[in-house]
Amino acid sequence: MKKQTLALACAVAGLVAACGGSSSPSSQSPSFAAMIGSASGGADVAATGARWQSVKYGGSGYVTGLIFHPTSPDVLYARTDMGGVYRRDTATSGWTPITDGFGVREEFYNGAESVALDPTDDKRVYLVTGMYDWSGQNARLYISTNRGDSWTHVDLPFRAGSNDPGRAIGERLMVDPNQPSVLYYGSRTSGLWKSADYGQTWSQVTSLTSFQYPGDQIGSLPGRTSGGIESVLFDTSTTGAGTATQTIYTAVAPDYAAAAGLNANLYKSTDGGATWTGVSTPVTGYYIPHMVRAKDGIIYVAFTKDMGPGAGGPARLYKFDGTNWTLLKSYDTEQWVNFGMGGLSVSGSGPTTRIALGVSNSWGNWQGQPVVQVSDDAGLTWREIASMTPHTPSDVDFSGWVDDVEIDPNNPDHILHVFGGGIWETKTASAATPTWNLDVTNLEETATISLATPPKGASYALLRSSGDIGTHVQTEVLKKPTRGPIGYFSNGHAADTAWSNPAYIAAVGTGGWVQNNPRGAYSTDSGVTWTPFASKHPDAASNDHQGGEETIAVTAPGKAVWAPSGARPAYTTDNGATWTYTNLPDLSAVGIGRGYRVVADRKNPNKVYAFNSGGAWWNQWADTSHFWYSNDGGHTFTESTTFVSAGARVAAFYQSSIAVNPNAEGDIWVVDGFSILHSTDSGATWTRLDVTAPDWGTNETWSYPQVYGATSIALGKAPAGATYSSSIYIVGIINNVWGVYRSDDGARTWRRINDDKHQYAGISNLAADQAVPGRVYAAGAGRGVFFTY
Repeated sequence: MKKQTLALACAVAGLVAACGGSSSPSSQSPSFAAMIGSASGGADVAATGARWQSVKYGGSGYVTGLIFHPTSPDVLYARTDMGGVYRRDTATSGWTPITDGFGVREEFYNGAESVALDPTDDKRVYLVTGMYDWSGQNARLYISTNRGDSWTHVDLPFRAGSNDPGRAIGERLMVDPNQPSVLYYGSRTSGLWKSADYGQTWSQVTSLTSFQYPGDQIGSLPGRTSGGIESVLFDTSTTGAGTATQTIYTAVAPDYAAAAGLNANLYKSTDGGATWTGVSTPVTGYYIPHMVRAKDGIIYVAFTKDMGPGAGGPARLYKFDGTNWTLLKSYDTEQWVNFGMGGLSVSGSGPTTRIALGVSNSWGNWQGQPVVQVSDDAGLTWREIASMTPHTPSDVDFSGWVDDVEIDPNNPDHILHVFGGGIWETKTASAATPTWNLDVTNLEETATISLATPPKGASYALLRSSGDIGTHVQTEVLKKPTRGPIGYFSNGHAADTAWSNPAYIAAVGTGGWVQNNPRGAYSTDSGVTWTPFASKHPDAASNDHQGGEETIAVTAPGKAVWAPSGARPAYTTDNGATWTYTNLPDLSAVGIGRGYRVVADRKNPNKVYAFNSGGAWWNQWADTSHFWYSNDGGHTFTESTTFVSAGARVAAFYQSSIAVNPNAEGDIWVVDGFSILHSTDSGATWTRLDVTAPDWGTNETWSYPQVYGATSIALGKAPAGATYSSSIYIVGIINNVWGVYRSDDGARTWRRINDDKHQYAGISNLAADQAVPGRVYAAGAGRGVFFTY
């Protein structure tokens, strides 16, 4: 994503059906709209199962690469940095997510650093996954023989960094077109690797270099990673010959070359990788984000000074005939411009070769701006086909991170390019004024930080706060939201509504790239217009480093309690004109972000609850978790003396949650990462439910579980005939099975409402609908938000 690194882990035409849903909303029966309901109502039905669909936002995350099959029309994949991999769905002109079956233990593998296709078998696809090179975890290779409908995996002996700097460089993984059992991978910190058995086993290509960064040094590298071996290119026009391709090129990043003692940025083998010879390049010390081969054997190579994403220049594009280099285009760093080169694709051969070049670090939309440069004469002349041309929609940026550009191998007028918010597509590249469309149908990549729902009768369905794109007010779940404090926050952290008047909403977040970030704002018209708080919480510094461990509780219009990350909560009674500290204690530093979770009682707004989960598992020897309650609107709090004795444990902010029953005063539910705790007397006394249990795996029980037992909880409208006033939803482990669970009888019995094909590499947040029974909203790991229907 176009984002800061988030440990939370960015469109909807097709239904993601856990229990046999149809392929798109348009194919549903007329009862579909009634089934999912509107923002203010829905049929009182109790589903015996639950089907899942994306809440639409559309794109918003960084697609790092597009991979066409070289011969099979319309076989196309999109890889993202932390939100899974997608396959093109030509029937809907959208995208099908193909990694939603990744489980809670696979969140680290939910970004693909590289994707490779077998040129001889259009059903075989490979993903190299692993989100951060510096994490200490090795990468995985996922293998599918049915275009991603199912996967097996192999643990790799090196690391990957799908969400690290330079994540659009590549492709690093390539399949030999003549002997497809042979795969090569260019790793960031461990050199070049080869498999001769369809990826099952791997060995380092020591004939190039045996250098590997020591693991303890990777985190101290600039950006905590290296460019490494950037790409592999087979110099052949044949396919399926049965003998391994002999002539191979591989690009080496300047940082890795220096560390490994390599004296070139491009190497060539003419004996199938047995030996390598450095190729003299016209520029040195540059990254090679992409190099591609035309049908006539000419190789086109982009050089750019920075690693990216959105790499700056200076930059050069050359063509190489195996001996000679010819400069085709250059961008020099001037005082007012710093363009680099990112995406590169070619079509055809000879003097009419079409080249598409993505210009990175070029922002905005102005006359003469280079975004996608196209040449139809092998680089002799160029024209711009993206900037100052029609784009649909017209209010979405399309420039900046143009780090991959692809020409459809079966239609040279069909060109796609990535950017920080998804994919743009044109099918009229030869026109004098090509038209572009945002190609993100069913491609949902957002890092969701928190979710909240309003009471029945509100004119909106959901408040969603996300990394990079701020906070949005979702009026309809199948339409892109247009309301919110747009332009106020880069990262939206939390939002809440006044239960007595849901037209009043308050939201908090951080600025990042937003100038003069107010850190907090409110709306009195259901999110149509917004007013910044006149002042900030005393500890709510406006900077890029304020953590997302932040909540706000609205007790009434103009009244709220704000708990920034790492800070003591404060309250306002005048729409944020003044803030006064509560009597809650300060939070000590524990090495990771921490914060209070504050929530208002929905039946009695004078009651406000505050939950401190302890901050980190290692803090269990210095502190406990804590629960506090207030009877004066969140001004002063009293600590519960029974919370810990009931069994509450220490966990991090994102492994814990609190929810109130909107239909009963003082009815509070907490999950502390391990168990469910319940209070019916406003937090004075507590009962621990023996329902969930963590999976410790090989970890010691004095440390932390490999999978926590209960991490998120939400309460929503109960179906007719339920024995408890709300349906309860949790994310956790019951009877040794992780999933999303629902109870309609006050937590006496539970049933799982997702299946193994819909795990989304873990689920971080829940919010339950107060108007539609059985509807819960859930945030996948970098995969946006889903709802049940």
